[in-house]
Amino acid sequence: MATFFGEVLSAYSRAVEEDEDDLDENEEDEQIRRELEEKREVHLHWSPEVSESLRSGNKLQCSDFILAVGHNAASFLSAYVLSSSNWEPVGRASAWNERSRAVTGQNGEESACVFYRHKDDQSALICQVTAYIAEDQLFQWTEKVFDCLQHRRLIVTVLSDGSVADYKMADYLCSSSAPFMRSLHTSAFGDQPVCPSLEQPNIVTGLPAAVLNHCQVHHIAAIVYQCYSDVTGPDSVTMETYKPALTKLGRSIQLDPSPSTDILRKFARPTDIQSNLYI
Repeated sequence: MATFFGEVLSAYSRAVEEDEDDLDENEEDEQIRRELEEKREVHLHWSPEVSESLRSGNKLQCSDFILAVGHNAASFLSAYVLSSSNWEPVGRASAWNERSRAVTGQNGEESACVFYRHKDDQSALICQVTAYIAEDQLFQWTEKVFDCLQHRRLIVTVLSDGSVADYKMADYLCSSSAPFMRSLHTSAFGDQPVCPSLEQPNIVTGLPAAVLNHCQVHHIAAIVYQCYSDVTGPDSVTMETYKPALTKLGRSIQLDPSPSTDILRKFARPTDIQSNLYI
């Protein structure tokens, strides 16, 4: 290209340089996306004995899988079942997401999702989940956990916390007083639930919904017991509401009918009442 003064300039194409910049940005974005996906991957960490069994192609031979999602559900199992010395931790699951960063320095990942198995009767497996599992991690968690379990004659029981504010029913205060339970089960579940079914338009969300959907697709007997409470933290009254849900399980699930005050105080911590009424 020539100017009016006779000098020759090299041709300049802005479109070509923009294309190269876009290509570099796309590659950088793709790398960031891959790194983020790897960081958000769900990891299962089993005990050496269980890991060796799984590597040999043997899945966990349990007939009852009890999953507690939420602080009240997990505290109920801790106080009424796991307080016995017959249970031992056999694994844990870790999942990093936007809500787990605050507890990482407090060993939150180690205690937020733990698996327990009975020492003498290994037909029962218990899992407590108090961590937040993001939407994009629900499928991973469910697939990886159930891939380690044998499905024949497996019965899945999910205990899930819920807020009474999310319960949609015009006259629920007249028929029930919080805390109360509602149930939702798969078509393969043949037993009688211990509480009324969850009424429409109420739904189950999060990890309980992912587990129930997985069990429905794979024809596994499963039931979710959703406990609606008017408190946000672990509460002894809410914890006791879950007791009927485990009455029909195997012999390995032995409930302590009346845990000591020290045990209840350990798991039912008092919560600060946060209100802006007097602000």
